[in-house]
Amino acid sequence: VFFCSMMTLLTLYSVKNLDSWWGQASTEKLFSFGEFASLSEGEVNFSIWELFLFSIIGCLGGLIGACFNATNEQITIWRMRHVNHSKLRRFLEVLAVSWLVTTVSFLMPAVWGRCTELPVDMEDWTEQEKELVDALVPYKCQAGKEYNEVASLIFTDADDAIKQLFHFREAGEDDASTFSSAALFLFFMPYISLATLVYGIAVPSGLFVPSLLSGAAFGRLCGHLLHKLDHTQGTFADSGSYALMGAAAVLGGMARMTISLTVILLEATGDMQYVLPLMLTLMCARFTGNVFNEGLYDIHIHLKRVPFLEQDAPEICEHHEIVANQVMASDVKCIRPVERVGVIHDLLSSYGHSNFPIIDEHGTLYGTASRNILATLLKHRAFSKSEGSTVNPLGPKRVSPLLTYQEIESVYPRYPTIQDCRLAPEDRSCFIDLRPYANTAAYTINETASCQRTYRLFRTMGLRFLSVCNHENKIVGVITRKDLLPEALLESLIRVRRPDPDYTSRFEENDADFGGGTGAIALNDRAG
Repeated sequence: VFFCSMMTLLTLYSVKNLDSWWGQASTEKLFSFGEFASLSEGEVNFSIWELFLFSIIGCLGGLIGACFNATNEQITIWRMRHVNHSKLRRFLEVLAVSWLVTTVSFLMPAVWGRCTELPVDMEDWTEQEKELVDALVPYKCQAGKEYNEVASLIFTDADDAIKQLFHFREAGEDDASTFSSAALFLFFMPYISLATLVYGIAVPSGLFVPSLLSGAAFGRLCGHLLHKLDHTQGTFADSGSYALMGAAAVLGGMARMTISLTVILLEATGDMQYVLPLMLTLMCARFTGNVFNEGLYDIHIHLKRVPFLEQDAPEICEHHEIVANQVMASDVKCIRPVERVGVIHDLLSSYGHSNFPIIDEHGTLYGTASRNILATLLKHRAFSKSEGSTVNPLGPKRVSPLLTYQEIESVYPRYPTIQDCRLAPEDRSCFIDLRPYANTAAYTINETASCQRTYRLFRTMGLRFLSVCNHENKIVGVITRKDLLPEALLESLIRVRRPDPDYTSRFEENDADFGGGTGAIALNDRAG
């Protein structure tokens, strides 16, 4: 993460400072919300009682975010059913959406059709505000004297538009040097609607800046309406502060993040006076949005069926006494410390598991071997014709050539697959000694352990595979990430409550020839 952040910043410095021939870098060329100066010396830009208004804006932003997430979820479901299965349809969708966004972006300033005079009296304005005036767009207006309010938000860069909403002066109801309520509303509604449609198409796109820009327009609209209600007597804070709260509210209502967004917005604004307002706004946005649905990223994780484990164990674990042997998969494919090549090859060809337990002749867990290691051993032909049945599993004697750690990890992360391994018929009877490559200290859990303890161990250690053993350290099952999802736990609970009568024993080992080794060891399914 640190290296990626460093390279990103280096790239920004290099590209955005080409005009200075990589001389002294300008901070204005990096993404920033500008400087929020205090309007009154030694005082913050808002009153304490306005924290209640900021909380209301946060609730409204959470409601907007919930509507955005629900709409995008339905669009994504439709897109997965009718578009995503065809590359041609995805390409045509990108063309259609691009045409729609371009058309609406040009129609909105044309529909506005009103020219606003540029501010003239700017003696007490800061250099930042004067530069924002120069960025206004005179679309179908007289250049140098007038500008189009809607075009100034659409045809400029997103960071410039955000700065205009944050820092453009709000001096009165009839002041020409501000965005009117109608212009803000005309920009906000189509822009956030298009963002709902665009997110999820086959192009790399994000929601951070679009959410900030639409939220800033919404917040400034609220501040502008409050100033009109107050008849410009200065009771309320400046519209830039409300724009910042609106940006945080809409972004928090979509993403449902609090701490990280607070830090990001504070870093971008560089003003600590907004710590408490931002925290209140984001908290209210999160709580309000959670009443209706989940965050947008969580929704897409579920739609793509990514086995993501939340921080806390599912509620079903707390309400029911579920233990590990009720959650695990008992149809375990095991191998021996010294195994035949044909058995390993057939095992990798028939099953897509990432790890395989290694057990001795008594069924006791010896360790685990990853799929990548097994495929690499087959690829490098690290086997011999020595008889593996006479080898002591705990002895020092090795029956196959030993690969070094450098040889195994030299192909990382492009490990060979089972399709890359070509074996002759006589190779299948050879033996591979897995003892040097086995993880003999793999994480295990007892079959009577609670579901909460299993969940915490699995998530805290970042596991992909957890072996379940009985009191004799014999493996009875395995648990993967998908087994700990709420829907999988519910299925396990139903299976326990309604056992299948066809199963008459809890655990039963298949007959296996430990001496000659004709096949991998498997544990049968069980119910309850």
